[in-house]
Amino acid sequence: MLRIKPFAALRPESDAAERIASVPYDVIDSSEARALARGNEDSFLHVIRPEIDLPEDVSLYDDSVYDKARENLESFQVRGLLQREPGEHLYLYRQQATLLGRQVSQTGLVCCCHIDDYAQNRIKKHEKTRADKEADRTRHVLDLRANAEPVFFLHEDSEGISAATSRAQSNATELYDFTAPDGVRHTVWRIDSALSPELIDAFAALECAYVADGHHRTASAANAGAALREQNPGHTGDEEYNWFLTVLFPESELSILPYNRVVKDLNAKSASDVLEEIRRVASVTPTDDPSPASPHTVCMHLPGTGERADWFRVEFAGSTIDERDPINSLDYVILADRVLGPILGIGDVRTDKRIDFVGGIRGTDELEKRVAEGRAAVAFSMFPVSIAQLIAVSDAGEIMPPKSTWFEPKLRSGLLVHTLD
Repeated sequence: MLRIKPFAALRPESDAAERIASVPYDVIDSSEARALARGNEDSFLHVIRPEIDLPEDVSLYDDSVYDKARENLESFQVRGLLQREPGEHLYLYRQQATLLGRQVSQTGLVCCCHIDDYAQNRIKKHEKTRADKEADRTRHVLDLRANAEPVFFLHEDSEGISAATSRAQSNATELYDFTAPDGVRHTVWRIDSALSPELIDAFAALECAYVADGHHRTASAANAGAALREQNPGHTGDEEYNWFLTVLFPESELSILPYNRVVKDLNAKSASDVLEEIRRVASVTPTDDPSPASPHTVCMHLPGTGERADWFRVEFAGSTIDERDPINSLDYVILADRVLGPILGIGDVRTDKRIDFVGGIRGTDELEKRVAEGRAAVAFSMFPVSIAQLIAVSDAGEIMPPKSTWFEPKLRSGLLVHTLD
């Protein structure tokens, strides 16, 4: 049984939402955040990337960074940029975009999920978190006493949820409808409180949900809630800190883009030697199409081989792949085991500085650019992981290789904030 609940959100007025809403904290670095927030003191980046208001030489983990986050969130409320909803509500959040030439639309339920459901694996993960990032976001939650950003979850399709969502949307109040600078249209509705019980019951019929994007935020929310329990001798289980902010999307509406790989050098080998070694473990043919069309196929950009093309289609033999194995059947694992490790000398892809990862939203032109500029010697365009593969890995309690899924569109931060008091 998956538990959800409505909450009394802090949120902008409708005419301020576009100015306040920002990209998530983890898709940009500090310099990019400074540039995006320049000239806009109302950007929510001042809350989730507060270092932009401090000298550039200040450590991201300095006490002053968390102090500034808290100060900025309080300022947003004092200035009336964020106001408290008069009651607890569920919300619907729709995103519409064009992704690599394809129109997509996804509508999720904004609600709170319970930290015990994460601890008891009713909220399942597929990525390994980093201790430093977990500690950072945990402190951010504790110092703000708020989940400033929602976590992106998915759930298996459900007729009950679909029906309840349709009824809720037909009676909902539109709060926001704007198109962000990246072209994504964001629409948010507040659900009539009388219809919340039906949605709560529909989600209770699910066995679990899955973290799609935001593993560190999920773990940090659970850590913060657990810490506040420990600090509260009168803990009853009814406190708001037992819950954290999420958006739950049905699996059939979601899009996963590939997470492409680039390697900085050829491991002291020539391009023609690398090509010849790869031909020993896969079928390799020149191609004019830089994007793989099917699983177990990778497109490789490798100039300087003397062949007619710089792009090659690399096909791994299906008979040697056990599709029942949720991990070893992933193309990211196959590429690492057969090419990146034995041929290019990449050790642990989590820590090896010779490999980098490029989100699929940037397209294959970005791969060619990095090679042309000398920042990489070879690039691999990947076929995206499917939702079914993500679910299979999560259900098996396994962990995907790093940078295996790129969910798009990204949720905007600052539209709805959940406070822990």
